[in-house]
Amino acid sequence: MQMVIQHFKATDAVIYSIIERSRKLEKLKPIDKKDYFLKLVREIVYQQLSGKAGDTIYSRFELLFPNEKITPNNVLKVSPQEIRKAGVSNAKTQYIHNLAEAVKNKNLLFQNYKDMSNENIVKNLIQVKGIGLWTAEMFLMFSMGREDVFSYDDVGLRNGLMKLYGFKDKPSNEEIEKIVSKWTPYKTYGSMLLWKSLEL
Repeated sequence: MQMVIQHFKATDAVIYSIIERSRKLEKLKPIDKKDYFLKLVREIVYQQLSGKAGDTIYSRFELLFPNEKITPNNVLKVSPQEIRKAGVSNAKTQYIHNLAEAVKNKNLLFQNYKDMSNENIVKNLIQVKGIGLWTAEMFLMFSMGREDVFSYDDVGLRNGLMKLYGFKDKPSNEEIEKIVSKWTPYKTYGSMLLWKSLEL
């Protein structure tokens, strides 16, 4: 992590100040590719929900699989009605089934992701209805541990930029790029520091 910290120290004093104030920067921990499906199901359930509401609904969803793993095949065995009874919305129920079908039919190339570019992984993921750009970018960051990702659609990141860099109005993508381009190859860590800045 020392290389990451030194990079921010040399390139952006504003974001580096968050490291000094928070006293820590967590290392990204990629998950095993066998858990990618489960992680994406979880991301879909949590879309547009508070953490607490997401926790409640996801716990109920897990109870639909008391004696077996949550795999694409097992998800497809559960009727949409049963999934909706767990509190999952109609749209999200359809998205979860879409995802399960895509993995089962090998339309999602999980086994190849390690060797694919961020851009190609995003293209592969967003072909599934229910997985948008933001979800794909969060997957790159926190499931795959990709270090150079920034999500222009993330409200928290935009709010962090406004707070730290003194923007009076929402910054444009061009204004954002001027700042975050300095963070390459560690844009994900810069993003984590922006989120952290909202708590300080």
